[in-house]
Amino acid sequence: MTSPKNIMSYLEKERELQRMISLGLMLEAFEKFYHDDVVMTEATGEVREGKNFNRTFAQEWIAAIGQVHSNGVESITSNEEHGITMAETWIDLTFKDGSRIKMEEVSVKHWDGDLIIKERFYYNPDIDE
Repeated sequence: MTSPKNIMSYLEKERELQRMISLGLMLEAFEKFYHDDVVMTEATGEVREGKNFNRTFAQEWIAAIGQVHSNGVESITSNEEHGITMAETWIDLTFKDGSRIKMEEVSVKHWDGDLIIKERFYYNPDIDE
């Protein structure tokens, strides 16, 4: 008996998501991996519900960036039984207004099948550089 080769583990899905983001394909990754009813929670406590609302937020975030200097993934892990992944990432960027930040963050994702239904971000919301 052979197992299906097209079924990705949650760890593999998270790795692919992070790979796409690191290549500048954030919106494409969003379309591929996020559920229509996704709920995203920022470290500030702000909650954004629904894929359409979160897509607009992501588009505005990307539009505000002037230059990405570098980015990376420090670690990725998963709980396959419960459909949860976590990624520790960082990005060094300059916004179009000239302000530069190096943001370090941990994101925790809850998956519903192949799609992320809930995501929470942990970072210092008062980052100044």
